[in-house]
Amino acid sequence: MESIKNTNLFQAWLVLLLATVFGTTLAAVQTKLGPIIEANKINETMEKIPTLILGEAQAAKMTEQGNALVTEPRLIEISKNGIKKFYTVYDVYHKDGARAGFVVKASGQGYADKIELLLGLDADANTITGLFILDQKETPGLGNKIIEKHWRDQFLNKSSDKGLVVIKGKSEKSHEIDAVSGATISSRSVTGIVNTSIADIRTQLISPPMSENDKIKEDK
Repeated sequence: MESIKNTNLFQAWLVLLLATVFGTTLAAVQTKLGPIIEANKINETMEKIPTLILGEAQAAKMTEQGNALVTEPRLIEISKNGIKKFYTVYDVYHKDGARAGFVVKASGQGYADKIELLLGLDADANTITGLFILDQKETPGLGNKIIEKHWRDQFLNKSSDKGLVVIKGKSEKSHEIDAVSGATISSRSVTGIVNTSIADIRTQLISPPMSENDKIKEDK
């Protein structure tokens, strides 16, 4: 019996069995926790919208005064090279109906896994007003520094007219972003998601959402 247990074949089957059990358990956990995780992300998104549009100081002031922004979510569909892609966009308005800006939820591949972020834009979609990393699994102590405020704040007030570029060292031009030290790939991933999102949907942001009647007419 001991000789059988020591064979490579037995050990290979044991590893396969353990991997199957672990994979099945992990899948079950993901299935159960998935909706909870997504609900938490939605709640966090709604909490971050005022800051992403107005900045921390102004958002806090509005909260103290009992004022609140009005948020209307919509889905923007784009097609690139025959592949459909969807963006969740939050149109943000002041109480008087004046547009305050937009918050775009976007994602892309990071160094370790998918990165999800929230991008704030002004009322004309010309200027970046905020950036928040909603989810990431980058390397602890290196790539995960993309979540830090002082790094994200580099994106504030950047123009959406020109693509942003990540550099190593001190940025000198208005469209440059300093890379996180030792995590250039993670830095470029975030910047790439921002650039792609703006390029994909900027023109659709400032266009009024299509009504149901307009959609029916277009389909005909």
